[in-house]
Amino acid sequence: MAGLKREIAQTRPFSSVHEETLLNVMRTADCLQRAFQRRTRDWGVTGTQYNVLRILRGAHPQGLTCSAIGDRMITAVPDITRLLGRLKALKLIRQQRDRQDRRVVWTHISDAGLRLLEEMDPAIQQAPKELLGHLSETELTELTRLLELARKSCGDTASPVSCTGGEIEDAACAKKS
Repeated sequence: MAGLKREIAQTRPFSSVHEETLLNVMRTADCLQRAFQRRTRDWGVTGTQYNVLRILRGAHPQGLTCSAIGDRMITAVPDITRLLGRLKALKLIRQQRDRQDRRVVWTHISDAGLRLLEEMDPAIQQAPKELLGHLSETELTELTRLLELARKSCGDTASPVSCTGGEIEDAACAKKS
């Protein structure tokens, strides 16, 4: 596996096969994430913003609270409030306070957000095949199994959610502070 050493111009051997494997996983995740970002930026959103819109489309029409969105994110985001603020400024989401508990803010995808995802869908749905199509179905199944197995040693894999930092906060996040 001299590929990673060459890519990062490392001349010394890795300290262990564990280190080499971990760095390969991190390098691969970064590579795939950057390739995905290149696809989403054609529509003026980041991969993380796309993920939020995708989550909210799945929860449409009920919507979700800040902490519920954070729990469903693929990658942990340090400040969900700012991320939602940027999507709100783009008019891709709308927010409203809960009638029973004013601390809770519900976030919904807007009609503009739904239209954007509909426009993006064909290209985004092609991305996995374009990025991983050189692997067989058996290899992909084994890779998925190994990655899920590797995550088991990470402990709590729930995304650390920060719903403070702006005026929007939900009750679950208020209780955490």
